[in-house]
Amino acid sequence: MAPALILMAIAFVLGLLAQSRVKSAFGQMSQIDARMSGQQAARQMLHHAGLDDVGIEEIGGRLSDHYDPRSKVLRLSSDVFHGRSMAAVGVACHEAGHALQDASSYGPLVIRNLAVPTANFGSGVGMSLLMLGAILGMTGLIMLGAILFSAVIAFQLINLPVEFDASRRARHALVSQGMIAPNEERYVAKVLDAAAMTYVAGAVQSIITLIYYLMLSGDE
Repeated sequence: MAPALILMAIAFVLGLLAQSRVKSAFGQMSQIDARMSGQQAARQMLHHAGLDDVGIEEIGGRLSDHYDPRSKVLRLSSDVFHGRSMAAVGVACHEAGHALQDASSYGPLVIRNLAVPTANFGSGVGMSLLMLGAILGMTGLIMLGAILFSAVIAFQLINLPVEFDASRRARHALVSQGMIAPNEERYVAKVLDAAAMTYVAGAVQSIITLIYYLMLSGDE
């Protein structure tokens, strides 16, 4: 039991560290001015790619930015939408990078989008079965939950190249289109690299969680 609890503690701390790092990086790079707002940078990147039909909307929340492939809309938090900082343009263009992936039918993104329903089912039902099996001491339930929860891990692993590629596209566009100077790319990279680590941490957390429940089943 003790090794399993240590694993869960590691997963918990890993998640906290990843979230702390991205918030710290965003806060620091929000203090470094950019020539335009996040919304303007994303629009320029989209326009350059011929994606003028992709909308950009402001949404509430902090670091709630995302691209909606169904509506073909970038949704940017207020800090990113209006912010004229390296953090804002980096995050906004990262989301624009997802729109470029969508337009070009980028393979990993297509696979990720197809995997969403399965991952959602595995996350809800799989985790419920894992917990119920652990409480009742039923190895069969734990194993069934593990199989379903594996879909979550597969989704997260597929998502990693999608996120890294979107950041690569953002950094390239920002420099090549003159939105930031070449020597300013390191500021954008600090935010995007920190954000990428949250996805890595999430995948590792899920793997550790699965191992934890499998260890519990082995103790039965």
